[in-house]
Amino acid sequence: MKINLALWDRILRFILGVLFTGWAIAGGPWWAYVGVYFILTSGWGLDPLYSIFRIRTAQLEDRNLIPPE
Repeated sequence: MKINLALWDRILRFILGVLFTGWAIAGGPWWAYVGVYFILTSGWGLDPLYSIFRIRTAQLEDRNLIPPE
C-alpha cells in the first residue's frame, strides 16, 4: 500500500480532525465536519488531494509499507 503522509502529518491530522469534528458536533459551523476527512486520511495514510497535486510528506522509504524481498 502506498502512502503519502509522514507520521508527523498523520498525527497532526488526527488531532485536528478530532478537534474539528468535536467542535462541529458541539454546534460549531458546518464546515468543521472537514475533521472527519482529516481522521480518515490520517488512518489511511493516503490523502487523495495530495496525490492530485503530487505532494508528499512521507520519506521515500516510508512510501511502500511492504519491504522489498
